[in-house]
Amino acid sequence: MNGDVQGRTTVLVIDDEAPIRLLCRVNLEAEGMRVLEAADGPSGLDAARREVPDVILLDVMMPGLDGWQVAEELLDGESTQGIPIIFLTARAELRDRARGLDVGGTDYVTKPFNPIELASLVRDLLERVTRGERDELRREKITELRTSMERS
Repeated sequence: MNGDVQGRTTVLVIDDEAPIRLLCRVNLEAEGMRVLEAADGPSGLDAARREVPDVILLDVMMPGLDGWQVAEELLDGESTQGIPIIFLTARAELRDRARGLDVGGTDYVTKPFNPIELASLVRDLLERVTRGERDELRREKITELRTSMERS
């Protein structure tokens, strides 16, 4: 975990909806995290490259560069490929969740979500990544998804 000078976790929220960014900011800052915001894919990529946050909350449906394209660019970048990505989206279909994990996302949160749970989700994810469990975490999410798909 990089964190900022005070050792706080830095979270970059890339979402074209200002109310969603605000909701994330208020809840994450209340838990002592530093929050950066970007209103679209290109500015999100710039912020990620410049700041190298600890985690990125990334909306899928954005005009111009969508979340899938942003994730692919982040994972291709040398300085950004190690940043865990949590997709934050209204697209709840199983195939969208599968695509999110497939393009390298570490987790997937569907809107509407409980903003109070956001900080613990980020904290748990970062603890597991710090312990070297990123691949294991993604495997668990993929297994959950497969199980859901088999049931439907």
